[in-house]
Amino acid sequence: MTPSVAIVILNYNGQHYLEKFLPKVIEHSGSHAIWIADNASTDHSLEWLNTHYPELNTLTINENKGYAGGYNDALRRIQADYYILLNSDIEVTENWIAPVIAFMESDPLIAACQPKIRAYDLPTHFEYAGAAGGYMDYLGYPFCRGRIFDTREEDLGQYDDEKDVFWATGACLFVRSSAFHAAAGFDESFFAHMEEIDLCWRLLNMRYRITYCGKSTVYHVGGGTLHKSNPKKTFLNYRNNLIMLYKNLPKGRRWKTVFIRLVLDGISSVRFMATGAWPDVLAIIRAHFAFYAMIPGLTRKIPRTRYRAPLYYRSVVWEYFVLGKHKFGKLTGIEPIKAPRL
Repeated sequence: MTPSVAIVILNYNGQHYLEKFLPKVIEHSGSHAIWIADNASTDHSLEWLNTHYPELNTLTINENKGYAGGYNDALRRIQADYYILLNSDIEVTENWIAPVIAFMESDPLIAACQPKIRAYDLPTHFEYAGAAGGYMDYLGYPFCRGRIFDTREEDLGQYDDEKDVFWATGACLFVRSSAFHAAAGFDESFFAHMEEIDLCWRLLNMRYRITYCGKSTVYHVGGGTLHKSNPKKTFLNYRNNLIMLYKNLPKGRRWKTVFIRLVLDGISSVRFMATGAWPDVLAIIRAHFAFYAMIPGLTRKIPRTRYRAPLYYRSVVWEYFVLGKHKFGKLTGIEPIKAPRL
């Protein structure tokens, strides 16, 4: 039986992106259901949708719950075998859905998958948010095949494969609905940023697979809601990284790793000071204190599992900034993430 698929676009004041990118979503998505979940927008997104695309499914979320809470709210109300969580600033291409669903159908342990993410502003290169699948080093620094920190690789076909990865991007996330709900969805304490990495980490610990399918390509603008230079984004990234580490690391490594990250965050603050980015310095300080205040609640969320997902047990910071290894293929000791054995 053909599985059901729901494409779900979480919209927050994104009318300009809907106008630009929604027509291609409709054109290249066949008969799959398309949902626009409006996260309490204050622009005229819903009015525009009702006028121009009254045939599409829409639902309203009464307050801006961020990416995590907004999608949790929406997906509780949508029935499908697979969800495709699609940012409003994504340009899809022909046949972007079928290869990913076929790959996921090949193994019921595949919980999530992402396509190839290229940059809309530089279409020959990978995009920051996901590129060709995500990894995580042992200190909690995420990186991707095709993108490490600020270096984006040109797409020369080097990542046209299907592969198990550590995390799949939330910009275009294919997720098996049964696995999503079994993991209780996104952790809403994240609000936005890194919640998909946390979800993938938890799914890996539940012995699901997280994958990448290079047979599908989409183009991502990036920074549609929060630009990377926005101090609020700095706050969320630094706070959420600490939240993710605290929740998912084994007990014996949890505090040691968090302490090292606090020190490294301090060094990062010095770099911001050197460029005069004082709002970002204050954002990091606020992120740390916000994390401390959340620890009691986070402790109750630590999963009870003996299986621990594979990290990259070297420092990607050292590899990149000290050793000058700016491409994924140059990193020392990258080991394949193997499918779980039950």
